[in-house]
Amino acid sequence: MGVGGGAMNRIEQLEPMTASADALPVTLADVRAAAARISSSILRTPTVVSKTLSQMTGATVYLKFENHQFTAAYKERGALNRLLLLDDAARSKGVIAASAGNHAQGLAYHGAKLGVPVTIVMPKTTPLVKVMQTEGHGATVVLEGEKFEDAYNHARTLEAERGLTFVHPFDEADIIAGQGTVALEMLEDAPEIDTLVIPIGGGGLFSGMGTAARGLRPDIELIGVQAELYPSMYDVVKGASLPCDGDTLAEGIAVKEPGQLTRRFVTALANDVVLVTERALEQAVSLLLQIEKTVVEGAGAAGLAALIEHKALFAGKTVGLVLCGGNIDTRLLANVLLRDLARSGRLARLRIRLQDRPGALYHVSRIFHEQQVNIIEVYHQRVFTSLPAKGLITDIECETRDEAHLQRLIQALTEGGYDTTPVELA
Repeated sequence: MGVGGGAMNRIEQLEPMTASADALPVTLADVRAAAARISSSILRTPTVVSKTLSQMTGATVYLKFENHQFTAAYKERGALNRLLLLDDAARSKGVIAASAGNHAQGLAYHGAKLGVPVTIVMPKTTPLVKVMQTEGHGATVVLEGEKFEDAYNHARTLEAERGLTFVHPFDEADIIAGQGTVALEMLEDAPEIDTLVIPIGGGGLFSGMGTAARGLRPDIELIGVQAELYPSMYDVVKGASLPCDGDTLAEGIAVKEPGQLTRRFVTALANDVVLVTERALEQAVSLLLQIEKTVVEGAGAAGLAALIEHKALFAGKTVGLVLCGGNIDTRLLANVLLRDLARSGRLARLRIRLQDRPGALYHVSRIFHEQQVNIIEVYHQRVFTSLPAKGLITDIECETRDEAHLQRLIQALTEGGYDTTPVELA
């Protein structure tokens, strides 16, 4: 599968920038210190090889299950490291952050355990479930503005007014060092990994993991992944100017403006940054649930999406993927799974032209029966159609075994004299 919208061509034409990693404000020693600091309170998640995904992609694929953390995301690591480095005065006054995602929950959870008051500012448009989850971890939630920028600006105002400590989701050295502990564990558990594929939103995870991995293994390959709709760090590294906008499944990495600090790390450490389409993200989420029996959000599936769309880049390599988060809305997950069934031919909607006469639907359904295809729903359309008054359109939703089975059904309907058209997904 290739990248849609011409993204593959852009990736091939633009050479990644490489700069010296000297003088970056986080070192391997900092990451190791963070690991020692947080180890007693953070789950050491498993790193295991996936035989099935390896066969599918042509690479040896290792998965690190950061979606198994208590708040279902790696963000706990950086948040806890930052909290533990606060002095007593800062701890007593409390911390504040602007986040509607995993950073909010990680900070709230560990703040409560340490007795540090946590205030989280979220846009008023934040789904109620995210507000409730964050409050459930003991944080005070303040709703302000319609966009994240409004919430961020208000958080900085409250920081100054109340003497709180602002904790950035990605653009701080202590946060970066905490996130880097993911790579320490991966390379200790699977030292044969020669390539890390790391999702990039603001860039904190890549910065930390890249620092640790390159410190341990100077020859390791580091590939960043962004959603095609939000190529903000890609633009920085490639010197491009692609737009950042749209509804992406990977909202956890939908960042329009990457960090000023993290862009230095990515520019210095990344061998390349690639883009993935929404279709690949959907397929990756579905595959991880079906094959690995694990629920992963869109951002957490970005690494696998990169292997799906850029097979040649990873063929024959031993690749480590971080399933960095598992917080996905259940209705959205259900939609993703159903769309995957439709794209694989196991679920289909066929638009069939009939004559409006007794027995018409019976004769069509008989063909479905002969082909052993299960009919789920039938939709008749007599009025809103360009057909003559005696004609009608029937949409039939059905279940088949696979794409070949679906094609046999369509052929049988065509041979039976029925004008049949599959209703395609976007």
